[in-house]
Amino acid sequence: MNRNQQTILIIDDDPVLLELVSDHLGKAGYRPLTCSDASASLHLATEAHPDLIVLDLMMPGMDGWEVCSRIRASTTIPIILLSAKSEELDKLRGFRIGVDDYVTKPFSLAELTARIGAVLARTARGPTPSRTLASGDLTIDFEQRRVTVNGQPVELTPTEYRLLDALARQAHRTVATDKLIELVWGPGYLGEVEQVKHFVWTLRKKIEADPGNPAHLITVRGFGYRFE
Repeated sequence: MNRNQQTILIIDDDPVLLELVSDHLGKAGYRPLTCSDASASLHLATEAHPDLIVLDLMMPGMDGWEVCSRIRASTTIPIILLSAKSEELDKLRGFRIGVDDYVTKPFSLAELTARIGAVLARTARGPTPSRTLASGDLTIDFEQRRVTVNGQPVELTPTEYRLLDALARQAHRTVATDKLIELVWGPGYLGEVEQVKHFVWTLRKKIEADPGNPAHLITVRGFGYRFE
C-alpha cells in the first residue's frame, strides 16, 4: 500500500513494542523512525520532520507529558499518545496540551494504524487560513469577525463568536471543555461546563443546517468539541 512514504516517529522505551510497531507500519506503507530516548526524540522531531509522532506517556527521565509539551511549543506535528492509563483526566490533559488522539495500552497494531491514518487524513487539510475559513455553506472572516451561512450574515453574540473562533482556529482538533472555558470566558470560570453546552447549542442553531445532527460543531463525548 503506497502512503507516499509518510514518516512516523515512534517514541517508546520498550524495544519489543518499537520493533513490532515499526515493522507493522513499514508493511502498511509508512516510513517508521524509532527512538527510545526522550531527549533524543526532541531532536528527531525537529530534524526528521515526521508527518506524525506516536509518543509513549510513561518513559523514564523525561515523561511523555514533557516531551509532548516541548514538541507542541515549536511545531504542530500531529501526536498520538500511547498510555497504559485510561482515566478521563489523563485524556483531557492530553487533548489540552495538543494531542491529536489517545490510544490505551494494550492495543492492536491494526487499531493504531487506523488511528494514524485517520489523524493524517484530518491534518492533511492544512492549517486554518489567517483571514477566512470556508467549510461547506459556512464562512468565517476572522479579520472582520463576520460569519455567513449560504452567503447570508449570521448575527452572533460576542460569546458565541469567541466560542466559534476558538474552535475554528484549531479545526479538526479536539479542544478540551476546560480549555474552551479558559479561551472564551477566562480561567476564573473553570468548571462552568453547562455554560459551554448552552452556547454550543445556541451556536449550532445559528450555523448548522440540522442542529441535532451537526456537521461543523462536533461533540467529543467526555472530552470537548471539535470544529469540522
